[in-house]
Amino acid sequence: MLYRKLGKTNESVSALSFGCMRLPIIDGDVTKIDEEKAIEMLHHAIDEGVNYIDTAYPYHGTGMARGGESEPFVGRALKDGYREKVNLATKLPSWLIKTREDMDKYLNEQLERIQTDKIDFYLVHALTEGIWENLKKLGIDEFLNSAIKDGRIRYAGFSFHDDLDVFKEIVDYYDWSFCQIQYNYLDENFQAGAEGLKYAADKGLGVVIMEPLRGGKLVGNLPESVTNAFEKAETKRSTVEWALRWVWNHPEVSVVLSGMNVMEHINENLRIASVALPNSLTEKELEIMNNVKEAYKQRTKVNCTACQYCMPCPAGVNIPKNFTLYNQYHMLVTPESEGELKRHYNVFADVSEKPDKYVECGKCESHCPQGIKIREELKNVKALFV
Repeated sequence: MLYRKLGKTNESVSALSFGCMRLPIIDGDVTKIDEEKAIEMLHHAIDEGVNYIDTAYPYHGTGMARGGESEPFVGRALKDGYREKVNLATKLPSWLIKTREDMDKYLNEQLERIQTDKIDFYLVHALTEGIWENLKKLGIDEFLNSAIKDGRIRYAGFSFHDDLDVFKEIVDYYDWSFCQIQYNYLDENFQAGAEGLKYAADKGLGVVIMEPLRGGKLVGNLPESVTNAFEKAETKRSTVEWALRWVWNHPEVSVVLSGMNVMEHINENLRIASVALPNSLTEKELEIMNNVKEAYKQRTKVNCTACQYCMPCPAGVNIPKNFTLYNQYHMLVTPESEGELKRHYNVFADVSEKPDKYVECGKCESHCPQGIKIREELKNVKALFV
């Protein structure tokens, strides 16, 4: 196992983290974790050097409003000396916070659920602009300072799901130790993206990467053009290894989360994590990855660069976000993934941002440097998703 320093904390963390969001389950019920299998997998990963374990309040639950089964499972699985071997990460359910007191209430509940007296890496979960504004108003900075001072948490961070400008504002607001962003070879310009990765690292933050395989969509059932691009490589690797090594090639990355639910996945990821040094991909290998990205890009429908010249929309529609999600659908869609990708749109596009609010005033088109027929294309987005 290779290890990396997690930003200014100077903590040595395993390049690979065990994510406890997609553990093996019984009878298709997400609330029924197959504990025998899951504990065997988790212990095996720790025994092989993984020392960063990630969970969250709602994981393996029936919704976002109550605690799921992942945190209690982790508490049971880390008995018999395993808790002392790892750094434990979990997250404040930010969307449930209505008062300053709620912050302490949920943290204290999580400590009980996990059967521990401290959280090593505590994240404010799934920040968007609206949630962040509420937390600022309620005193999130004072809460984090007090929780660090009294020892309930060691380091404070946040996970993120919004645009780059919001990301930078959050990074600059508080003395964070680390952050968690979605990043993979297709998401260089999605949410925080490559610019956000570098921005956080330059500020001394450790960076934890989620969705390195885009929930498995970069692994199987790939478009033929993408498969052909990989096959031209002199070095033969699995699509999993190509995707993970591309992320680990970035020296700004501290740790990569992987939701591994079978032992074969764990062993493959452990093998890759033992050789994936920063800046280890050759020029030829990087060229292969660029060809793969270009093959995906050819499947996009709207030539939007997210330059924001079309914004703000008088009706509140987030035009670049809609086009980004629309393009991602067409890049990744297969008969098996169509339904999931449509649900993905509804997760990441707020109701107020969707094109059904669009009034077709046309101002956006007059400002678009790409000459996109925005009114026509938003109708296509609406027809597909809304």
